[in-house]
Amino acid sequence: MCRLRRTGRKLSPVWILLVVFLGWAPPLAARQQQAAPAMRFRVVASYPHDTASFTQGLLYLNGKLFESAGLYGRSDIRLSDLATGKVLARQPLAPTLFAEGLARIGQRLYQLTWRSGIGIVYRLPFLKPVAQFSFAGEGWGLAYDGRALIASDGSATLRFIDPDSFRVIRRLTVRDAGRPIDQLNELEYIEGALFANIWRQPRIARIDPASGRVTGWLQLGVLYTPVLPANVLNGIAWDPQQRRLLVTGKRWPRIYALELLP
Repeated sequence: MCRLRRTGRKLSPVWILLVVFLGWAPPLAARQQQAAPAMRFRVVASYPHDTASFTQGLLYLNGKLFESAGLYGRSDIRLSDLATGKVLARQPLAPTLFAEGLARIGQRLYQLTWRSGIGIVYRLPFLKPVAQFSFAGEGWGLAYDGRALIASDGSATLRFIDPDSFRVIRRLTVRDAGRPIDQLNELEYIEGALFANIWRQPRIARIDPASGRVTGWLQLGVLYTPVLPANVLNGIAWDPQQRRLLVTGKRWPRIYALELLP
């Protein structure tokens, strides 16, 4: 409330307008955008992970993991057993390709590459390449929301891509408290929300795919401290049967299963 002290003098029109403006101004909290809160979680299990895998994309399906591993001359797509970490199948990429994000649509896997503008399609259950597609810009992370492929390129903007024509049908800028969040990397679509690694940061953003607003942060620096700066947190997969999040990083020795708490 704004109280005026009687002075015997009339207020000027400017002061009257100022008083009216201040009197009707919304509360400060309503005028400021709030940063997304930290999300609560607990580690419920961990599994062995191949420390030679420079993880770029991660998918879970019926007790198995599909993983896209990067680096020039060492990139591949692989199938491994979650419980043992044993690699069951592997399909190498050409030495000129740097593997990136990975998404599944039905019986096909879609894999991005970094700077070549080439995407590769594989048929399940085998990792047999059956097609290629082209896209503009860099390829980082990839997810599927049931209608469109969602691709990141290291910026704050996500591209929604038609999986038949590979045409960009919309773009979405991700923000927290009004500030763009760039370095968006590995993606996973989970029950109406999009989860995204932030490159070189030990945290994952939960994003509203309609507005682009960050609705929560998973702070995961407590899981593992990389020996090398490049071995950052990267890799998100969802286990719908046990309702848990599987996360790992580039050359990490473990995959961690997280229960997300209310």
